[in-house]
Amino acid sequence: MSDTASTAAATHGDGDKDYDEHIQLERKMSQAVEEGHDADIPSSAGYVLDKEGELRRLQSIEGQRRRQSGATAENINHDLEKGEPIEKTSTDDDKDDPNIVWWDGENDPENPYNWTTFRKVLNTGCVSFQTFISPLASCVPLVLEEFHSTSPEIATFVVSVYLLGFAFGPIIVAPLSEIYGRVPVYHVCNVGFVAFSVACALAPSLDSLIAFRFLAGVFGVAPITNGGGTIADMVEQKHRGTVLAVYSVGPLLGPIIGPIAGGFLSNAKGWRWNFWLLAIISGFITIVMLFAMEESYAPVIMKRKAARLRKETGNELLRSKLDIGLSPRDFFKRGALRPAKLFIYSPIVAITALYTAVTYGYLYVQFTTMTEVFMNQYGFSTSSVGLSFLGLGVGSLIGVFIYSGTSDKYIRRKAAEADKLAEETGKEKKGMKPEYRLPLLPLGGICVPIGLFIYGWTAEKKVHWIVPIIGTAFGGVGNIFVFFSIQTYLVDAFTIYAASALASNTIIRSVAGAVLPLAGLRLYDRLGYGWGNSLLGFIAILLIPVSFGILKYGEHLRTKYAIKNL
Repeated sequence: MSDTASTAAATHGDGDKDYDEHIQLERKMSQAVEEGHDADIPSSAGYVLDKEGELRRLQSIEGQRRRQSGATAENINHDLEKGEPIEKTSTDDDKDDPNIVWWDGENDPENPYNWTTFRKVLNTGCVSFQTFISPLASCVPLVLEEFHSTSPEIATFVVSVYLLGFAFGPIIVAPLSEIYGRVPVYHVCNVGFVAFSVACALAPSLDSLIAFRFLAGVFGVAPITNGGGTIADMVEQKHRGTVLAVYSVGPLLGPIIGPIAGGFLSNAKGWRWNFWLLAIISGFITIVMLFAMEESYAPVIMKRKAARLRKETGNELLRSKLDIGLSPRDFFKRGALRPAKLFIYSPIVAITALYTAVTYGYLYVQFTTMTEVFMNQYGFSTSSVGLSFLGLGVGSLIGVFIYSGTSDKYIRRKAAEADKLAEETGKEKKGMKPEYRLPLLPLGGICVPIGLFIYGWTAEKKVHWIVPIIGTAFGGVGNIFVFFSIQTYLVDAFTIYAASALASNTIIRSVAGAVLPLAGLRLYDRLGYGWGNSLLGFIAILLIPVSFGILKYGEHLRTKYAIKNL
């Protein structure tokens, strides 16, 4: 029972410093409950429950105790529900319970926030590399000739159907990661992705290729859906912007590098070798992750620790502090519905998802049409046409360097200014607001239409090929600013629910990325490259005020219309 005693003691704190930090955390959690969100609460600190959720948790705890003495479920529920309304969070009720399993002090090495830098880099690196590998399959050489098809829509759908898998996958992947942990989900999905990449390489027909690519997308979305949650598990908010920026490079650069490498490989070995190479590389990283990845999700770590201590001590009343009393089935139902609830009932989630969807859809319109544009207008060969994607790649890298170099510095500076002002006025300090992640969002919204106008009209007039590529670079910068700003904002605003918040965003933007490109070639056929891209640009201009609105009113929407029972 020594571990149990130490965990109970740790709840009270190890000295004045621990006590002060514990009081500050309790105050922050209480404020979060009042505001209806869990912003700034580390994922290892526990859940913030409303009255209904707390009642359910206590029913589970009391049920475990009563089963030891043979009491019925009806009596358990009656005893709990006849009492006064519950006003406290789990932190308040648990701190004097000797059967609570918690971290062994502030410096517990099991706590992912206390991992060494090497362990954090290794885990983040594995997930980041897989996010880069997965979207490589979203851009493939033309396969219509082999399958005797002449439909440009089918050719586009071969590319975009992968994103439909990205839309359906998070519905399953996100809740499973919160039941069984991040690592088991990564492993299963990695194996599935390798298997269906091999299936794509062996596809006997166009229909089977489309089906296999969809299933590859379902499994390949795991690192994109859960990666932000993994980073939130390990990295403090003040350092999270840079880490998320590096991690998020993969989903954006993968579809850009894919056509460049794929063009030369297809010309030399045939389009099927794109999938064979993808399966080989992904298989390698799957093996590396099998040995290198460690579980970072605090509720699962605590659940395993509680099970180990129950076995060692024989005390069946020991339980994780993060146990909220849901069966895996109920947890999955709640987790599967959470992305939809966030989108429907949280305006800030819906607005950011739709805004990202438009930007992401435009990006995939370019992905699916640039090959034809540069082959028809500039005479690029099938092997060299992939080089036309370099503009998007360079622009994306510029955006990454700017965002990663400024985001964390900005959020620390703004938090310090806000805390100083609060101290001078006698108000309570609120620390680092998620909205401090958004200042580059409007600039991204401006860069996107600029890129569309330059790309469209210079390609229409057959200006030197470098000029439309420069235009796509502007779009790359804008896309990074939009994507990174919203990604890090959602992680900071919905910390322990980061996977579900990102899943909601991923679903909406993936549907847009799959559907909008189907109209791209027809749009250019009717309006030309100039007016076709201008139409997209005008819509993007109309959406620029939305980015300023998110920056100005994001905190109000997040707190006033927050979901209090997830």
